[in-house]
Amino acid sequence: DAQVTRLADLTKLDASVSDGYNTVGYIDTLTVRGFVLDNAYNYRREGLPISAETRIGLENKAAVEVFKGTSGIQAGVSSPGGLVNFLVKRPEGRVRSATFSVDNTGDAMSAVDLGDRFGERRQWGVRVNAAIERLNSHVDDSEGHRRLAAVAVDHVFAPGQVLEAEIEHSFASQPSIPGFSMLGTNLPSASSIDPSINLNNQPWTQPSQFRGTTATIRLKNDWGQSWRSTVTYGAQYLKSNDSAAFPSGCDAEGVYDRYCQDGSFDVYDFRSDDESRPTRAFLAQLEGSVETGSVKHDIGASFLRSVHFSDLHMASFNYPPVGVGNISGNFPDLPEDPSLQYPNTDRHERSSEVTLRDAMQWGNWRAWMGVRHSQIRRQAIRADNSFVTPVLHKAVNTPWAALGYTVAPQTQAYVSWGEGIELMYAPRNTANAGSPLPLFKSRQTEVGLKGQVLGARATHHWSVSAFRISKPEGATTPSDVYVVDGTSQHVGLEGAWQGRRGPWTWAGSAMLLDAKRKDSVYAANLAPTNVPERLIKLSTGYTFQTPASITLQGDLVHEGRRWVDVDNTTRIPSWTRMDLSLRTTQQWQGQVVTWKLAVKNLFDKRAWREAPTSFDHIYLLPMAERTITASAQIDF
Repeated sequence: DAQVTRLADLTKLDASVSDGYNTVGYIDTLTVRGFVLDNAYNYRREGLPISAETRIGLENKAAVEVFKGTSGIQAGVSSPGGLVNFLVKRPEGRVRSATFSVDNTGDAMSAVDLGDRFGERRQWGVRVNAAIERLNSHVDDSEGHRRLAAVAVDHVFAPGQVLEAEIEHSFASQPSIPGFSMLGTNLPSASSIDPSINLNNQPWTQPSQFRGTTATIRLKNDWGQSWRSTVTYGAQYLKSNDSAAFPSGCDAEGVYDRYCQDGSFDVYDFRSDDESRPTRAFLAQLEGSVETGSVKHDIGASFLRSVHFSDLHMASFNYPPVGVGNISGNFPDLPEDPSLQYPNTDRHERSSEVTLRDAMQWGNWRAWMGVRHSQIRRQAIRADNSFVTPVLHKAVNTPWAALGYTVAPQTQAYVSWGEGIELMYAPRNTANAGSPLPLFKSRQTEVGLKGQVLGARATHHWSVSAFRISKPEGATTPSDVYVVDGTSQHVGLEGAWQGRRGPWTWAGSAMLLDAKRKDSVYAANLAPTNVPERLIKLSTGYTFQTPASITLQGDLVHEGRRWVDVDNTTRIPSWTRMDLSLRTTQQWQGQVVTWKLAVKNLFDKRAWREAPTSFDHIYLLPMAERTITASAQIDF
């Protein structure tokens, strides 16, 4: 109902989640509590680490979990802000469903979801998901295609003993669409820019392609007396081709983080083909409950072993650029330069992690404590073998603790504290490009109040929290070396509410965020770029009591101003978008058909949706034009 079809669409559901760098034809990047999630480390699938440096289909996903905050207890390595976990659809009885959708840009998708259980005791289960999509958007010449196929099976050996296995394969091919930028010192008006202009439109332009195969196998055992174990093995293999006629900088004016004042820019032939990213992980977990006097303990222990490789090659990203373009999109064909002269950096990483945790309850009090011990081994190798770093070994502990008190029925106050670690490498355009930086810790403190009201006529769930996250940052020295330098401190206030009463449903969330850079020697101690100062997400639905059962839903998304440049001289204005959807269900020849009509950006708002920085370059991404989508889901 919220029109979520890709990971980037989650930004409309929760105020703490916003865009990181989300454009047509490329991977999705999320920002949580003002920190950009690292696609290499901040994503899990069935609880196992994966790389999100690909296009992830949602047709075979039962849920997408977003954990907010520092995630040292859930993950040995991840940047602060949050963690995303994908749960796949598993066999759950008879499922027969087909979905078809089309929108006014020419994008068309069809998908099927089939499942059932078999055997004398219904001990065998199977779930099949498949989807195919013709990709298109309002941007000129952005046609592509996507497909997904997934199978999940399980076998119940005995009550409490289940073996589960699943595998999915996906492929997406579509030209990636670069953003606009600052014009010298001027911020162009979003109303003066045609968002359908494709700056990546040369005769030699290749689509970005993402291919992935991911599988898991899991054995679950219930040993009785509240003790259970789970053993899971997962593997992911990604292949990608990253290509673009890449607009970047203005050599004519000697500036390289924005376009020229007259709207022109340098164009590079960027190609990084045959990128491989395999990931393997093994997770063993044991959980149970014990009582010591009046205190009940829910305890758990786990062991995680994971291996990740980034196998990249020489790329095309050569200076001088192949020519000059213009934001009007009207510039001549430029010569290509596919020569492989730019060295990417390969990464080899292994980690072994042991976690112990205890959730205690006595009276109105609850307490949580845990610690994760991580042994991390990593090495970086430049593709042209110009350097090979020594193998770095590091052991680190990330503790976490929280205390909660039930202040009223179904209402709990809490305070929590935790640590996390992340791996950082020097960016491409520095003298030590690709070199690993020392491990460092981020820390978070949070206090909050949350509760629920469950009644016969109405239900409400609500929460409010305040948090502070401190994270070490990197910066480039005058000698062009990237080093750890100062910290980022994000202090925020969040609130959320969901309710239902009769035919009405409501959902809302808001976040106020004060983000600052502190104690830096080489960078400005100012606010970070592309972080909105406030976010508000609201949704209201009403179901008309008619024979056909019609539901009307409106979604409002508001994001505050964001700084564009590191010197904090320019901000993009705040913006508000309204979406609308209509859903009705009918019986047709013994089958259930759900019809949906959705309008995104109802009033065709023109705005700069976000201002991400990539390769130290400022980009401005426009809000997509009004999009109308019609779909039908047939359950048979």
